[in-house]
Amino acid sequence: MLAQNAFGSSTASPSGRRIFLYEVKGLRQSEETDKNGYPIRNSGSVFIKVPYSRMNEEMQRINRMGGEIVDIKPLSTAAS
Repeated sequence: MLAQNAFGSSTASPSGRRIFLYEVKGLRQSEETDKNGYPIRNSGSVFIKVPYSRMNEEMQRINRMGGEIVDIKPLSTAAS
């Protein structure tokens, strides 16, 4: 995965290749989650893969949907 710099061109920065796994609980079905095309259970955890560049956006989206992030784990790291 390539990250974008301030000018919109792709870069091969280490942060652009990092992926995180969010464990989210408490998501509820709403107008926002209806757009997903699949139902959300009120119980249990949902796991969402998120690239480093979208972490803040995804946190805000989860918050709007009534979810609570329980854990964040790195799935991949930049190759040395």
